[in-house]
Amino acid sequence: MMVSIKQIANDMGVSTATISNALTGKGRVSQELTARIRTRADELGYRPSTAARALKTGQTGILGLVMPDLTNPLFPRIAQTLSMEADKRKLGILIADSRGSADEQTEALRRLMDRGVDGLIVVPQKGTTPDPVPVPIAVLNTASDPGNSVSADHAGGGALVARHILDIGHRKLVILGGDKVSEVQRDRIAGMRGALPLDIEVDVFWGEAGVELAAAKVQAGATAIMTTSDLIALQVRTELMRRQISVPDQVSLTGFDNMSFSSIMHPALTTVAQNVDEIASRAIDIISAKISGDTPAQEGETVPMRLVVRQSTSIPSQLLTRRRPQ
Repeated sequence: MMVSIKQIANDMGVSTATISNALTGKGRVSQELTARIRTRADELGYRPSTAARALKTGQTGILGLVMPDLTNPLFPRIAQTLSMEADKRKLGILIADSRGSADEQTEALRRLMDRGVDGLIVVPQKGTTPDPVPVPIAVLNTASDPGNSVSADHAGGGALVARHILDIGHRKLVILGGDKVSEVQRDRIAGMRGALPLDIEVDVFWGEAGVELAAAKVQAGATAIMTTSDLIALQVRTELMRRQISVPDQVSLTGFDNMSFSSIMHPALTTVAQNVDEIASRAIDIISAKISGDTPAQEGETVPMRLVVRQSTSIPSQLLTRRRPQ
């Protein structure tokens, strides 16, 4: 049963105006009485009416979130974290899945605006820019996207994993990306290549065909494969097993994004983790500021990533052989 302001007023023996002012932070109500009213409202299960709020303020307290593909294990985690951050600010989120389609992304934006959302958060389809919209918008992509509002430092993450591979002795490397259209994957690969000295032997492959090419390079002498996602690393691991190539004894393997399955792969996967909590918090701060008509602080900045070293990377077997005592 919905509890009204009038019921709270009758319960506490004060006017409805006093209750309304205390709950909205307006008017002259003492801090002590405001605290008592809010506590009692919570006890009675009072929830403000979205419709009434919209009529009074012109805002619904609802954000729209468009995700590119909710079948990818990374994106539900991002959506859930954004929802939790919105909850802290008493905001709701409507989630739409653009399902790998630029056209569906446009339709998702339109549908959410038809629902009266105050603002939009978009993780765009790879290679796309969200259409202009008449409400505030925050874009979660990568630093190379001019419209980016906040993101992980994908290039920095690439540099982290490349330096790790160099530090443990690898000099013949393969880099494997999923799709050249993806700004995120291009930035990750740029970060990897930027951290490698000129004398390092490195091949870069893309897509499904790249998985077999990477494995073939290992058979020709490469000792490490760096991928742009844990999902790609899982594909590579399957192909290496088919060819009876051992990880990490014959080749080290790395991923990206620290997905839930990366720690239970065999061997557990060395990867790079995004600070999803920090990204979500900044995204909600940015869209909230825009809705309020303020200039967001730190828009366009990136959040550092973290290297997670596990058992899929080790010193190349050739170096281990040289170090063994005679």
